[in-house]
Amino acid sequence: MRMSNFNYLVRRGIGSVFKNAMMSVASFFVLLVSLLLIGLSVLVAMDIGIVMSNIEEKNEILVYVNGDLDQKTLNHITDAIKNNPNYLNVIFYSKEEAFEDEKAKHTDMAELYEYLPRNPMPHTFRVTVKDISIISETADEFTTIEGVEKVTAPLDFASALVDIRSTLAVIAGAILVVMIATSIIIIYNAIRSSVYARKQEINIMKVVGATNAFVKIPFFIEGMFIGVLAGAASWLVTKITYEAIVQLFRDDITIWRIFGLVDIIPFDTVTWYVLAANCVLGALLGAVGTIISTGKYVKV
Repeated sequence: MRMSNFNYLVRRGIGSVFKNAMMSVASFFVLLVSLLLIGLSVLVAMDIGIVMSNIEEKNEILVYVNGDLDQKTLNHITDAIKNNPNYLNVIFYSKEEAFEDEKAKHTDMAELYEYLPRNPMPHTFRVTVKDISIISETADEFTTIEGVEKVTAPLDFASALVDIRSTLAVIAGAILVVMIATSIIIIYNAIRSSVYARKQEINIMKVVGATNAFVKIPFFIEGMFIGVLAGAASWLVTKITYEAIVQLFRDDITIWRIFGLVDIIPFDTVTWYVLAANCVLGALLGAVGTIISTGKYVKV
């Protein structure tokens, strides 16, 4: 195809957007709403993943150590914990710190603590793990470390979190698939209505010898152009909506911190990715929907 012909088809496609303003506006808003729902769903799903990770990181395995051990043995236990593949972080809580904390909690019995023959509190390692789904296996491995007296872990809570995470992942995936499928169906019908309104124009072009490609390209350009505009508009609406939702959480940071909602994704960090994804997906949906919709009308 010569460049002059291609330029003509591009101008004709973009011109059709304004020539058929009513149908173009309808397609634009259908794409905008569809992209908005898909974009917000993806962002919320990502935030849910972060929230679940934040909650999971609060699950600790407590490793208690036998009596009075020298620094060499404590270092050995620390190294053994850090060498575990599920290790994420460890905090050493000495028996002296534990004893002082207990005294501070029970100030009314401070004198009684002075008569104790020895410090009854154990040294404790507070270990955060990477994957709570295998927290039980990790706790069992810590019990085999020489010098470790006891290991405790919130196994029931960890199991519940794993179940919740799996359920949310399935629900989020199902909602996203349904939204995409629904959007494609709505977009297809909207664009088909636009193409149907110009079937006479298509028939005339076919009668005078226009090829299928020559007929489809302007519609392809038109659908892509509307899709890019809708993608840019949906990015702006997504930004406003998402930031408004985030602000609700930030108004009372103390409450939401408990649920791990302080590290949700700031829109500014993903703004260009969202803009690019919206424009590309909008152009793709608009173009493909247009091509499919014109198929039956080019067979003259």
